[in-house]
Amino acid sequence: MEDGLARIPYFYDPQSADEETRARFSGMPALNILWMMGHAGEALDGFGAMGRSIFASPLDPVLRQIAILRVAVLSNSQYERHQHERTCRQIGMDGAKIRAAIAGADAEGLTDLERKVIRFADDVILNVGASQHTFDELARELNYRDLQVLVLTIGYYMTVARFLETFQVDIEEEGREINIVATLKATE
Repeated sequence: MEDGLARIPYFYDPQSADEETRARFSGMPALNILWMMGHAGEALDGFGAMGRSIFASPLDPVLRQIAILRVAVLSNSQYERHQHERTCRQIGMDGAKIRAAIAGADAEGLTDLERKVIRFADDVILNVGASQHTFDELARELNYRDLQVLVLTIGYYMTVARFLETFQVDIEEEGREINIVATLKATE
């Protein structure tokens, strides 16, 4: 594996690490973000737990992925966008729906609820919190749990985007694609 643009070396060889680190990497998908984050030690545990809880939540997976795509687009994170376009396809979103989510709330092919999620996500990303109007529009359709999980999802993936861009994590080379949805379900 070549380091490409990454600013620091990837944490490639958990087998040469201590027992705690080897246990941490056991069964972990071979994603560059995780190989980079390996240097952070136990912080990787919390990062993984939060990601798994977001994917295990009852929030509609299409709404979740739309919000994540908005984070990727507005954060200009190519790695995050690449991974989550794939994840969108893995959960059954077609190309037109993915392109619409990337384009924004005024794009053709979105439901009214999906438009509201995009406006909400954009507001949280760009303004730290949703305006009262944007919040109220979405709160009429989502329960409190889903609203909160949506905000946590947006915040988590904003952190992910900043990590990816700061360390210039490379997109995995062809042939090393991971089914994130299946991987997360296997670790539940």
